[in-house]
Amino acid sequence: MTAPAVEGAAVSALRSVLHRVRQASEKSGRKAEQVRVVGVSKTKPVSLIRQLYDAGHRCFGENYVQEIVEKAPQLPQDIEWHYIGHLQSNKVKSLLAAVPNLAMFESVDNEKIANHLDRFIGNAGREPLKVLVQVNTSGEASKSGVEPSDCVNLVKHVKLGCPNLEFSGLMTIGMPDYTSTPENFRSLKNCRIEVCKALGLTEERCELSMGMSGDFEQAIEMGSTNVRIGSTIFGPREYPKQQAFNLRSI
Repeated sequence: MTAPAVEGAAVSALRSVLHRVRQASEKSGRKAEQVRVVGVSKTKPVSLIRQLYDAGHRCFGENYVQEIVEKAPQLPQDIEWHYIGHLQSNKVKSLLAAVPNLAMFESVDNEKIANHLDRFIGNAGREPLKVLVQVNTSGEASKSGVEPSDCVNLVKHVKLGCPNLEFSGLMTIGMPDYTSTPENFRSLKNCRIEVCKALGLTEERCELSMGMSGDFEQAIEMGSTNVRIGSTIFGPREYPKQQAFNLRSI
């Protein structure tokens, strides 16, 4: 298949995903506009992202800092970039310096990374950065994220101790085979109840980022406000043979 044909397929796939999002939103009694679709473009070229941009999409995400710092400067500044995945604290500066239009950091999983983000943004004089606290709802040792029982404490640290971060909600990555999807989503919803109670927030002030290519419709029906769709839009990932990644295909 030629490159233009692949790119055309991606635009068609995006339209299909947006239609499915609308249906799932209506099923849950919400409008499609209340659910953000993040196109996760890891391993995919800038040209393919540009095709989706030209088709009207503006929200994209990456899982690895080396990819986002390479791609973002080559694309329009009105793209809303999301960083999704564990980030080493020594990579914070390079991420924020290369991506001035980083709209959301979805993976605050400990106080150290929160402190580094807060410090750099403050020193750079940037607007506060929207962040989500990542919760390990599946109990897998290989997954990043705070334990549900420690979620409130980490949110309090971000909310009260990091003035250059804007706490925006919670995020989770489910099991690779989606077998525990309902339990993962239910666990994140329970965390939101606890967070809102502890900090006096309304649920509307606490987003839920849950749902990926294999389960985003169920996630929306269970209250997700932010779904991260990769392979369903962009096609199968194209990994170097010897490269191993922590996050599963999104």
